[in-house]
Amino acid sequence: MQVSLHLDSDCLRAFHLLLLQRLAALADVAVYVYARPGGSGVPGSIAALFQLETAIHGLPADGLAKRLPLSALAPYQTQPPASPDLVLDLRGDAQLEGTRVWRVTYDGAGGEAALLASIIDGRTPLTRVEENGAVVAEGRLGTEYGGIALAAFEDMMARTASLILAAVTGAARGALPVLPEPADGRAAPSLPSAGKLGVRAGKALARRIVQKIYHLCYNAPHWKVGWRQTDGRDLYDLRAHPGSGWQVLPDDGSRFYADPFPILYQGQVTLFVEDYIHRLGKAIISAVPFGPSGPVGRPEPVLDLPYHLSYPFVFERDGEVWMVPESCANRTVDLYRATAFPGGWVKEATLLSDVVASDATLVEHGGRWWLFATVRDGGGAFSDALHLWSAPDFRGPWTPHPKNPVLIDIASARPAGRMVKRGGHLLRPVQDCRASYGGALGIARVTHLDLTGMDQRVEAILTPGPLWSGRKLHTLNEAGGLEFIDGSATAPRWKQKRQPALT
Repeated sequence: MQVSLHLDSDCLRAFHLLLLQRLAALADVAVYVYARPGGSGVPGSIAALFQLETAIHGLPADGLAKRLPLSALAPYQTQPPASPDLVLDLRGDAQLEGTRVWRVTYDGAGGEAALLASIIDGRTPLTRVEENGAVVAEGRLGTEYGGIALAAFEDMMARTASLILAAVTGAARGALPVLPEPADGRAAPSLPSAGKLGVRAGKALARRIVQKIYHLCYNAPHWKVGWRQTDGRDLYDLRAHPGSGWQVLPDDGSRFYADPFPILYQGQVTLFVEDYIHRLGKAIISAVPFGPSGPVGRPEPVLDLPYHLSYPFVFERDGEVWMVPESCANRTVDLYRATAFPGGWVKEATLLSDVVASDATLVEHGGRWWLFATVRDGGGAFSDALHLWSAPDFRGPWTPHPKNPVLIDIASARPAGRMVKRGGHLLRPVQDCRASYGGALGIARVTHLDLTGMDQRVEAILTPGPLWSGRKLHTLNEAGGLEFIDGSATAPRWKQKRQPALT
């Protein structure tokens, strides 16, 4: 397959080199470059904003937004064929009779200026690969760096490359399902004037100063765990916060608890949590038994490793308790077995290696085991690209899904807890990270899952509010009639022995 990539030679970035390298690595694909001046670059005021953000946030200067000379693409600057099989038009002006032309759009407009306009407007852009107006592939791109234009720009460029690769290989899906909320009705964004960007730059600097002062006064981020008795009706039934609200698992302010995973084992509910110690800047896994009236004591450490741990996915199988904690800081997904429950964890296997996988979640379905996780592949966000693996047994061996990434969607890709089966259907809690990381919780129904692909439909989105105060809503799990969620709180450094105030 001959693929010709049309680029603006006045605006070449490291992103274009990454895309070329990934295309050239595909089997049976010959890639060519057609580059000439096109005037599609962004204004100098954007470059000035990028420089300021690099300085005040300590961002690397060699990311995907880095400008490159045409000579950097020399290995691919061979004369493209007159009639390639496919043209990837990143300039926006390709008109070739009888040739397939794919164009990338962000919220309906082409070019990196359109992507930046969406970012500065506070959007998570709906990104499409289109052929004559028809959708070839579609995704909602995201970032964990809202408010920092350069970091968000580089995250979304990296995921644009993922979307294009998926389209070229045939792994991509078409249009995404509509989310269960009305569109905001805003017009497509445009880049603000240099004066407005200058105001934005000034605000960015002021915000950074405020952040530094805030971090001197508060431990941040700081999460909290909420719990309640379901009385037979959980969030999958209610699709809303219970009228009685939630009780909060207390902490002393020097640490926070997050990612609650309860398990009913030998008649006792035990809650496992990410236990983040602020002074160490890393987390361990801790556990606490629960009775009908709440926690019996406080969470105590059960798994401590040299790297950060979170999302303690625990389950019972073959009469024993197993755990797959998130260990993306180690670039692995590992399986542990409890030898002295709730402690005594020994590593049984490495399920995946050399992968930055977030929130690995296992489920048995259709006669196979499936592993769901979002993957930071080639850069980009941690939360918008869902990958699957399957295996005959939870111990492995695990095989990547041929359509990976099966979903690119910052609103519904990242797992948010165990999947459950209701009425013969598989329901999946998901993180909606459009507003911010862990900003809201979605409930999705998996409508198709096999070796040909995965489809889901988000049926409800729960947000923080009067019944769950704070800025975030992140995880959902239950066991033994007890249900758990988590979200944000504040923890003043001068009140570390008191329960954190909710915000």
